[in-house]
Amino acid sequence: MIEIKENIFWVGIKDWEIKTFHGEELSTHRGSTYNSYLIKDEKNVLVDTVWTPFKEEYVARLDAEFGLDNIDAVVVNHSESDHSGSLTHLMSQIPDADIYCTKNGHDMIYRHHHMDWKFNEVKTGDTLKTGKYELVFVEAPMLHWPDSMFTYVKGADLLLSNDAFGQHYATSAMYDDEVDQCELFQEAIKYYANILTPFSSLVKKKIEEFKAMNVPVDMIAPSHGVIWRKDALDIVGKYYEWADAYQEDFVVIAYDTMWNGTKSMAEAIASGLKESRVPYKLFNIAKSDMNDIITQIFRSKGVIVGSPTINRRVLSAVSALIETMKGLRFKNKAGAAFGGYGWSGESVSVIEDGLKSAGIEVAVPGIKFRYNPTSDELEECKQFGKQFAKNLKK
Repeated sequence: MIEIKENIFWVGIKDWEIKTFHGEELSTHRGSTYNSYLIKDEKNVLVDTVWTPFKEEYVARLDAEFGLDNIDAVVVNHSESDHSGSLTHLMSQIPDADIYCTKNGHDMIYRHHHMDWKFNEVKTGDTLKTGKYELVFVEAPMLHWPDSMFTYVKGADLLLSNDAFGQHYATSAMYDDEVDQCELFQEAIKYYANILTPFSSLVKKKIEEFKAMNVPVDMIAPSHGVIWRKDALDIVGKYYEWADAYQEDFVVIAYDTMWNGTKSMAEAIASGLKESRVPYKLFNIAKSDMNDIITQIFRSKGVIVGSPTINRRVLSAVSALIETMKGLRFKNKAGAAFGGYGWSGESVSVIEDGLKSAGIEVAVPGIKFRYNPTSDELEECKQFGKQFAKNLKK
């Protein structure tokens, strides 16, 4: 138990070993944490639990350090298994404790655990007096599940934000001002780009709604990663910026290749961007981490995707990238397609269709060549890069 505010404690788990999240969908190079918080007051309240594999360690430690019988209520800000996975094991030992959650949370907790506990459904503005403190509940649907909510601790100026403002980041430190800032913001923007991008319009509205509540916040404690205490609202400003069709001044070139023909095209296109003074980042999709590429696309002004044609389609790594971009629905980004082929040559049109479906505007018509491109064809690729740069600047 680590005290983060007077009589408010972090009681979570640090998972240094985890390297993928949401099954195998999301890479977590720096591990993660499952942050749970305990409010000791006249009424003792536990806010969120931890992922299922840690349930026995978590509950045993709570019992040893605090005593399970002393827990009066559990707030479930979000029912996903990394937050509520220990709930069945915990509630088997404190079955009379109240559970506070949203209406959607009630349904989703039941669908996860199939138990009828003492549920109390709450909505924005509802409160729970613990004694010195008062909990104020703020619904945050689709940030990032329908049941999501925040819990604001009135009297402590503390926002328990669940997934919002989190990072998959295991560290010996507890707070943002104690860690490497480059690592911290790499993980924070990666988290936003890969999880919250589709809900950006809702992020902006929720931030505006919360600001309108005009409550003081000097600490934000998410459910993953470190706690924000140094200028805590700076990360809220970052989220507002990231939610507003965010972009930085560079282009991503992402490709896969079979016999290096498409690779040579990618490098020639890159030389055209460079001569046009447009910074770029070059990725072989099959040899790079998908979520890291997605993070860079989120940050970029545009993305140029390449693949050879195989079975009238694209290589599987390229297909996976396109499908991921479709789900994330990036805003205000330019795109283009290129590729090699042997006889049919459908890859460029497949990529262009995918970019359009992902909400990315095709800035220049795609380019393709058979087998290994000649020096003249590589020069055309360079000019293709220059034309993309020209259109991007417009």
